[in-house]
Amino acid sequence: MKYMLMMTCPKSGYETFGAWPQEDLQAHIRFMVAFSRSLKEAGVLVASEGLASPAEAKRVRAAADGTALVDSGFAEAKEYLSGFWIVEVQSATEAYTIAARASAAPGKGGVPMNMPIEVRQIPAGPPQDLR
Repeated sequence: MKYMLMMTCPKSGYETFGAWPQEDLQAHIRFMVAFSRSLKEAGVLVASEGLASPAEAKRVRAAADGTALVDSGFAEAKEYLSGFWIVEVQSATEAYTIAARASAAPGKGGVPMNMPIEVRQIPAGPPQDLR
């Protein structure tokens, strides 16, 4: 079964994160790189990415003629998706265990952040009755 583990950041998080001492930023990034590497070595990592700041995001919708209408403003929200992992594991419990490891990433001063990680199964396709 595939699961997406989503890491979110509060609205002010990108600025707060950027204001951390250099050594704390480096420790956090080293953790994330090593964490993703360990998932790859375990053979469960399908994909993982960190995302750019919401300030760089664009909202796109189709115009009546099908061309792209690009809005430089990003949707107001109290949290933003900041990164994700897609893992393929045997059970939800295994995905939850991996999410807990990500949650404990070091924060400012090396203290575990214990940030919430949203875990959602990726179904193999739409429900059978909708195919």
